[in-house]
Amino acid sequence: MEHWNRIKIAKCQILIINFFVLLLGLSTATMAAVTHFGDHFTVIGHASLERNPYEAIHYWAFYVGISLAGLLSLGAALSTIATVREAHGLMAAGFLCFALSFCILVQMAFWRFHNPTQVEDAVLDTYDLVYDQAMKSPSSSWWQELTTIQDTFLCCGKKSPFGLLGSTRAIIPCQGQEAMREDCLQSIRKFLWTHYSIASILTCTSLALTVYAMTLCAFLWFAIHSYCGLDRKGRYTLSPR
Repeated sequence: MEHWNRIKIAKCQILIINFFVLLLGLSTATMAAVTHFGDHFTVIGHASLERNPYEAIHYWAFYVGISLAGLLSLGAALSTIATVREAHGLMAAGFLCFALSFCILVQMAFWRFHNPTQVEDAVLDTYDLVYDQAMKSPSSSWWQELTTIQDTFLCCGKKSPFGLLGSTRAIIPCQGQEAMREDCLQSIRKFLWTHYSIASILTCTSLALTVYAMTLCAFLWFAIHSYCGLDRKGRYTLSPR
């Protein structure tokens, strides 16, 4: 009896976990869409540079995020159906989706740990290149791109590392209240830090729920495989003599 109670508890738990995993999948897909289509990242990723340092990361983040969201949602859906129908094949497929999601999440965490400033450096390098091109050719299209970036991030110019800020801001197209904005390097760093914080929370939460879901899937797979028809325990049929 105690064993069957554990199975029922596990089935209830995996249904609850799958609900939160589906929410995480939706949040991850939203995060990937914002990263790819949001104004702040788009204006940097579409800068007309011969070699854009951020462009490759821009597409990589979108495809990885969408793939992860799809695997999480598929794993939750398959394991939910498997729990209701007691189908060990679907449960194995759900476990596989969670395992692939776990591998992606671990790889993301590993990359984030060993390259904590790669995205920030790429975005700042892109802005620096656009800024330098605009300063060299004030009448070219670079000037318009620089203005677009500054309007998107609500910033103005950048601080000179040598303290020559006055001459630098004097030729930046910032008038009136715009001239009082903070420098773009600081504004970009603040925006990316907020984005990093949300991504880190989603990654850590996804890792925890994925591991727990994998454990429940494995337990229920063995239970379903060993006891065909869990809900039929205690039901007997009389055969004629």
